[in-house]
Amino acid sequence: MPTPLCRKSRGRQNTNMRYSKLLIPTLKEDPAEAEVISHKLMVRAGMIRKVAAGIYTYLPLGWRTVRKVAEIIRQEMDGAGAQEIMMPAVQPADLWIQSGRWDFYGKELLRFKDRHDNEFCIAPTAEEVITDLAKREVKSYRQLPMNLYQIQTKFRDEIRPRFGLMRGREFIMKDAYSFHKDVKSAEEEYWNMYETYKRIFTRCGLDFRAVEADTGNIGGSFSHEFMVLAETGEDFIASCDSCDYAANVEKAECRPPEPIDPSRQPREMLEEEVAELPIEEVSTPGKKTVEEVAEFLHVPLKKIVKTLIYKFTESSGDKAVAVLVRGDHEVNEIKLKKVLTEFLWHKEQELILADKETVEEVTNAPPGFAGPVGLKGPTWVATIADHAVANMSNFITGANEADTHFKNVNIRDFMVAGYFDLRKITPGDPCPKCGTGKIEIFKGIEVGHIFMLRTKYSEAMKCTFLDEDGAEKPMIMGCYGIGVSRTAAAAIEQNNDKNGIIWPAPIAPYEVIVLPLNMKNEAIKNAAQEIYEELKKAGVEVLLDNREDVSAGNKFKDADLIGFPVSVVVGEKNLKDGFVEVKRRSTGEALKVPVSEAARKTGEIIDEEKSTVGRKRPFNS
Repeated sequence: MPTPLCRKSRGRQNTNMRYSKLLIPTLKEDPAEAEVISHKLMVRAGMIRKVAAGIYTYLPLGWRTVRKVAEIIRQEMDGAGAQEIMMPAVQPADLWIQSGRWDFYGKELLRFKDRHDNEFCIAPTAEEVITDLAKREVKSYRQLPMNLYQIQTKFRDEIRPRFGLMRGREFIMKDAYSFHKDVKSAEEEYWNMYETYKRIFTRCGLDFRAVEADTGNIGGSFSHEFMVLAETGEDFIASCDSCDYAANVEKAECRPPEPIDPSRQPREMLEEEVAELPIEEVSTPGKKTVEEVAEFLHVPLKKIVKTLIYKFTESSGDKAVAVLVRGDHEVNEIKLKKVLTEFLWHKEQELILADKETVEEVTNAPPGFAGPVGLKGPTWVATIADHAVANMSNFITGANEADTHFKNVNIRDFMVAGYFDLRKITPGDPCPKCGTGKIEIFKGIEVGHIFMLRTKYSEAMKCTFLDEDGAEKPMIMGCYGIGVSRTAAAAIEQNNDKNGIIWPAPIAPYEVIVLPLNMKNEAIKNAAQEIYEELKKAGVEVLLDNREDVSAGNKFKDADLIGFPVSVVVGEKNLKDGFVEVKRRSTGEALKVPVSEAARKTGEIIDEEKSTVGRKRPFNS
């Protein structure tokens, strides 16, 4: 046979690349507990098996893909100047106490005591350990900047682990941490990691978008999430149709409406929209939701103001705050918590929707009839409102009385402590960045997150260095995470069809499967073996389906289920004419190729598959 195209070596090859020798326990039916497509297909394709809730064993094919993702990450992180280390999965409580997170983190932190009664946790993240390492080993500005990373197992005790590797309790994560002498250096490394992540996910063959995000439990000043775009995603991405603005819906800012200037309004508009009418009480028996009230009173949702009572706890006891949003809007509790932390609380606290007893104490009415007029009670602290409420007039609210609402309510009728961005962004909203574009909403799966931590941990844990003048200063920190196992699952969520997985070529467990349809036919068996050996010699990751007791139909089904990018089909009819069929999984395109050219053509198709990955994104990245 002619020598195939020269291809770069992929390192030490696994010589056990015959199907009959590998543990690939495929299933015909979906597992009963699986809810999302990646979970179903990884179990059916023999890639993972459940050990306990949210905890899985990776079988050979699944582990090959996870290792490929990890290797891409290592290559790009090393190329970007980071250094790989390995930190323990078990961490002492005293480090978490130093950072202030031992009591704050919550029940997701799996805690235990050793035989000496010392407290430990299973690491959900590694800020404390890495900061302690830098504190002990870095003394001078001459040692900075420094970026250290690891690929390690993490554990978060999710209340309801589900979706297989998408939301497990135990998972594989790449976490990196950088240390700097000043903010300028830290921000330079942040954007270095931003570009590195773009290269990583492009090389993995994923359609993704980097979006502004909330910092969550990690903390810090700003962050970006990297989202794989998929209709099955749990996260929502707000993106402008005109500029490059994109953000997680939890983070996305809402542009305040332009203030009404009555002097510039036509007279008829002034009378209809601005003139304030006397407040009027109306009976609304049993109408508790805004939708029910809108239908009953024949008004649009945007003419109603919702009053939500939230509860938090201070040293003096439980307190309540009333939050006002327009009827067609929803409260963004992440934004709300940040506003309350900045303007009302001395430190961040737990915030929950008030229970029935608290609502009745504050409003003197059952839930569903709350309004801002006449709120009282020992727990009530203040009323705050979303920006969109500021320009409203003659709107409808609850009357703080059962089965009753107010019409023609205006801002003059109650006290508002302040107006803030408190709502979730919606499709069609003006872009908060350019102001001219409109917001579109897409679904996504978070696979990476980068944070500008600044001094959140270094100050708490006294991680300092001596600057050029000999002054002691806290190190500026950045944090950069990727869900390695989750990236593999997200790739399936984005790339599948009714027959199974469609792996992007760079992270497929094998690039090619050779399918001899009848291993008892010597000509078929020999041709398949010859093509397999040529591909292997050329550095192609190839699997030979040498099973003798499996029908051709089942071989096809398994190949499609597992998702090999290319199949080389060796069948009796084509082989008599000197041909084999080379089929591309992503498009279903099948080519008849002379046996002598099969390896070369297969190598070309694999190269084409790899050269086109990551190109078809609906956003500019």
